[in-house]
Amino acid sequence: MDIRAARPIDRYFASYSNDHRNETNQAVHVVAVPAILWSAVALLWCLPPLITWFQNGIWAALAMFAAWMFYNRLSRPLGLGMLAIFFVFACSCRLLEAELGLRSLMWLALGVFVLAWIAQFVGHRIEGRRPSFLTDLVYLLIGPVWVLAKLYRHLGWRY
Repeated sequence: MDIRAARPIDRYFASYSNDHRNETNQAVHVVAVPAILWSAVALLWCLPPLITWFQNGIWAALAMFAAWMFYNRLSRPLGLGMLAIFFVFACSCRLLEAELGLRSLMWLALGVFVLAWIAQFVGHRIEGRRPSFLTDLVYLLIGPVWVLAKLYRHLGWRY
């Protein structure tokens, strides 16, 4: 297939996959990328709203909506999958906030964020390649959907 004629999502995946050939690095990404995404959502969840009639989570909701619009434009099936993931992430943040409190949620999210990024850089050290986002920040958004696409392929689903 001519990569120039491919859909944008296929071009992103081809470039991203080129930086993620090592099986160990791929396995690290399958765990660490969703952890980073959840922790980023949770950290945004903890930011206080500027207007008092908004609740905690408004910043996370806005960020998830913006990311979902990006994913949905690239691929509707992957957009639907990311919508489901964002729903689960929002529910988990709300439940953890209710159980642990906002401050504990923030510390948990920060810990997950730091540990998952350390794992990512260890994976790239093993790979011997720089992370894709160091060449283009859009790859910070491509990582989660790349992991989801791996799941879709495993299940035999088209995207």
